[in-house]
Amino acid sequence: MAAGPERDIDELPKNPANYTALTPLWFLERAATVHPERLALVHGPARYTWADTYRRCRRLASALASRSIGPGSTVAVIAPNIPAIYEAHFGVPMAGAVVNCVNIRLNAPAIAFLLDHSSTEVVMVDQEFFSLAEESLKIIADKKKGAFRPPILIVIGDETCNPRCLQNAVRKGAIEYEKFLESGDPEFAWKPPKDEWQSIALGYTSGTTSSPKGVVLHHRGAYLMAISNSLVWGMKERAIYLWTLPMFHCNGWCFTWSLAALCGTSICLRQVTAKAIYSAIANHGVTHFCAAPVVLNTIVNAPPSDAIIPLPHVVNVMTAGAAPPPSVLAAMSNLGFRITHTYGLSETYGPATVCAWKPEWDRLPPKERARLHARQGVCYIGLEGLDVINLKTMAPVPADGKTLGEIVMRGNLVMKGYLKNPKANEEAFANGWYHSGDLGVKHPDGYIEVKDRAKDIIISGGENISSLEVESALYLHPAVLEVSVVARPDERWGESPCAFVTLKEGVDRTNERALTEDIMKFCRAKMPAYWVPKSVVFGPLPKTATGKVKKHELRAKAKEMGPVKKSRL
Repeated sequence: MAAGPERDIDELPKNPANYTALTPLWFLERAATVHPERLALVHGPARYTWADTYRRCRRLASALASRSIGPGSTVAVIAPNIPAIYEAHFGVPMAGAVVNCVNIRLNAPAIAFLLDHSSTEVVMVDQEFFSLAEESLKIIADKKKGAFRPPILIVIGDETCNPRCLQNAVRKGAIEYEKFLESGDPEFAWKPPKDEWQSIALGYTSGTTSSPKGVVLHHRGAYLMAISNSLVWGMKERAIYLWTLPMFHCNGWCFTWSLAALCGTSICLRQVTAKAIYSAIANHGVTHFCAAPVVLNTIVNAPPSDAIIPLPHVVNVMTAGAAPPPSVLAAMSNLGFRITHTYGLSETYGPATVCAWKPEWDRLPPKERARLHARQGVCYIGLEGLDVINLKTMAPVPADGKTLGEIVMRGNLVMKGYLKNPKANEEAFANGWYHSGDLGVKHPDGYIEVKDRAKDIIISGGENISSLEVESALYLHPAVLEVSVVARPDERWGESPCAFVTLKEGVDRTNERALTEDIMKFCRAKMPAYWVPKSVVFGPLPKTATGKVKKHELRAKAKEMGPVKKSRL
């Protein structure tokens, strides 16, 4: 007998009085009503209150709508962390359109691909990146010939930059952002989405692979992530948030919307340096910021002239991205920062798990605390499903902290899917889970720990080696500033670890051979013999704009080096 619909105690229907689509756009209206004179955005000499920000976002929505930009339209924003990109997170969806924040470190061909793939109808570009946008659009025009319909081009001025770039863009026909806003109505009657499944944002995968995919997010997920962020982090009203994390990276992990919900203040940071971070803490009273582990490493290794020790107050830091080495987490804690460790992907609106801290861990030795803190943890409040599964059987792996499996998620904090890519969607959502591509273990307490990307596991003599664990050990070496470990062909073992190392300032580089031997000796005391890197390469690491190391480039470099000869354990 077929199962019928689930019964309830009543037959009361939804109606406009008791049901509406979830959207984070309401947070802005509320902030402007409750705290109209509170600072919402600070950037150099610019100051905008919540009342200012609401008016500006409504003007933006109105100006877009008057040019027939609405549902089904994509608006691209090519900008660093400035007020206009924050405003776009509200103004664009208030017009019914989708905001696509573009990674400013991509080259013109890559940006041309994104703009073309997303059928972008409006490009908002910071004055410093106008020539990049111009070059990208020319690539599309040359490819499409007469079929190319140029998007509306808006250039964003910045008082902290040379005005020549702005003047040049306006001369070439771009509309200046402030003039564009003036054409809109500050009392524009924006409408929320009728369906919370409607797309609010589009973002492209980070560039650590050669084929970026368009990640589509909906209003419901953005709302739930914005609320989850504040609950997970214990953020309170009036939080003062420093934008070290790019807003173009997964919509700033949805903190763009969280800050409106909390009526907090955004301190915009155009360029991220340790000195700028410490200065913002001192001058603006920053209480929170998010950062990739590479930024934490920069803070830890900042020269004394740039640092403020001790900190004037507790500063909360959320970190995610590549798994942070325990040594870096411990060093940040020692400086007085309160670290919250999360893990997620563009496909999960940002953080999907949090290493929820337990008070009893405070009594443990520092080394043990750092080890526990480095785990990726448990699911975020807004995520319904998290597990580690056997890739062959799809069954959960035992919670033994040893058995390797793929980390999978399901729930409201998982993307709608990849834009125009049914094959990738079929693979990503196989068997009712989103497949992260990350390999990890599940500990007896239910906390998960990432061991590696599936493609980054090194298989040496048939044994799996976690590149992340080798990296964590190498970070303990006193000369190592940054490190990334990849597989290099090996005549005897098939593959062996190859360490790419950036040295700290002041380290004597005149004898790299001696340095290599010292690093290998250090590793032999810390890890199994077959884990020890058989080769070490010194130099800067290639990174994406969000601080992730481009391991595919390092793998290619290791391959070009040829196989390790006569490698011995």
